[in-house]
Amino acid sequence: MGIRFFLNSILLGAGLAMDAFSVSCANALREPRMRLVRMSCIAGVYGMFQFLMPLIGWICVHTIQEHLVTFQRFIPWIALVLLVWIGGKMLLEGIHGWKASSGADSQDRPKERSAQGEDPSGQPAAPVLTVPVLLVQGIATSIDALSVGFAIADYTLHMAVFSCLIIGIVTFAICMGGLAIGRKAGTMLTGKADILGGVILIAIGILNLIR
Repeated sequence: MGIRFFLNSILLGAGLAMDAFSVSCANALREPRMRLVRMSCIAGVYGMFQFLMPLIGWICVHTIQEHLVTFQRFIPWIALVLLVWIGGKMLLEGIHGWKASSGADSQDRPKERSAQGEDPSGQPAAPVLTVPVLLVQGIATSIDALSVGFAIADYTLHMAVFSCLIIGIVTFAICMGGLAIGRKAGTMLTGKADILGGVILIAIGILNLIR
């Protein structure tokens, strides 16, 4: 393993992390007061899936390559369905909340989240990103990384594991940046963050299909 190996792994990680980066921004838009521990957990989930998927792809190349080639054609469609489902739900919630808030004054909106992540009563707003949704996002943003198994097919097992570990670490770092950006922007987009986040997720799914 030399400099070229590390460079290739870092570049692979950066390329694969772009979807997760965009989803991280969308998630943080909805939680502008997200704590560092929660950010680390979210980025860690994306990094974990980006570590696992290429490694699973490498294993498939060395065991059931023909089945992987067939399955690969369905990967963009699977990602599209998952992201449109999550993004559509987020978009509908945002539109519903926006309509409700536009038709009432500030005293009639007890459920509205403020830019500080609290409702008008002063209580912290409940997290909007649940564990099941986070796991689905992790799968949706990393499933195309299965094909990376072909790119590293000539690696030995320990090289493949190390390369995938680098990819996961790079993804974690990039997603932390995305969460930080989204959290900052979320304070300026309170009330519209759900709509923007939903649009971003749906756009990612469509782009995955057509690129």
